[in-house]
Amino acid sequence: MDNLNYHHLRYFREVAHDGNLTRTAERVNLAQSALSTQIKQLEQRLGFQLFQREGRKLILTEVGRIVLDHADRIFRTGEKMLATLNRSSHELAPIRIGAMSNLSRNFQLQFLRPVLAAKNVDVVLKSGSPSLLLEDLKSLALDVVLTTEPPDRSTAGEFTAHRIADQPVSIHGTPQRLSHGSLRALLANEPLVIPTENSIRTGFDSLVARLDVTPRIAAEVDDMAMVRLLAREDIGLAIAPSVVLADEIASGRLQTAPFDLKIIESFYAVTTPRSFPHPVLRDLLADRAE
Repeated sequence: MDNLNYHHLRYFREVAHDGNLTRTAERVNLAQSALSTQIKQLEQRLGFQLFQREGRKLILTEVGRIVLDHADRIFRTGEKMLATLNRSSHELAPIRIGAMSNLSRNFQLQFLRPVLAAKNVDVVLKSGSPSLLLEDLKSLALDVVLTTEPPDRSTAGEFTAHRIADQPVSIHGTPQRLSHGSLRALLANEPLVIPTENSIRTGFDSLVARLDVTPRIAAEVDDMAMVRLLAREDIGLAIAPSVVLADEIASGRLQTAPFDLKIIESFYAVTTPRSFPHPVLRDLLADRAE
C-alpha cells in the first residue's frame, strides 16, 4: 500500500474547515485548480469521496468527517511536538510526577516545594502502584516516579534510580508511651503500628529478632498516611521516618523515642532515558545530588 501524502491531507483539512475551495486557495496562496487536484488525489488514494457540493459550499461526507477528525489529531500532535522542541523557558510544559500510593505525603511535599513555588510550570501528580507508574514512565506519560524501592534489576537500562534521600526510621508516639528505659522494654510493652512489606518492615523484623523480643502489633498497614493517623489517635507507636509525622512532632503532640533502630528508608526518583528531559526535573535532581 502506498504511503499517505500528508500534503494532500493538510490541504484537505484546510478546505474542510473553510468549507470553500476558493477561499482556501486564496489563504494558502495556491491556484484553485491545483488545490482541487490535491483533494482529488487524496480521494483516489483513500478510495472514498470526501466532499459533496451544495452550491458554492463543500460539505463533508461521512467518510470526510472521519478523515477530518484523524487529520486534526495528526496535525495537532505535530504542532505540540514543535511547541515542545521550541518552547522558551517561560512556556514550560507541566511536569508529570508519579508517586507510589503509600509514599509519605510530607516527603512528597518536601520534594515538590521548589516546583510548587515556581510560577512558570504546573505540576501533575499521579499516585498508584510502582509497577503501573513505571509503565507510565516508560511510555513517557510521566517525567519521574517517586518511590522507596528502586526498579528491579531486570529492568536495567530502562530506568535510572536516583537516590534523593535517606531517612532514619524511629519510634514515634504520645509521650506517655515513651517512658520505658530500654528499646527492648518499649517494643515488648507498647502496641506498635508497623508497615507491611517494605524495607522498613524488613529492618524491623531483623531488629526484634536481634533483641529476642515479641512485639505487640496493633496494626500492620501499607499506607504511611494511615500510620500517621493511627499514631496521632494513640492506637500505637509508629515505626516510621520522622518526615511522616513531622507536623505532629513539631507541635509536640507526638515525640520520638531516643533509640537508634539502625533502620534507614531510602527515597528514589526514577527516570527513563529521554532526549529532552523536563528542565525543572534536571534542576530538582541536581539540587538533591549536592
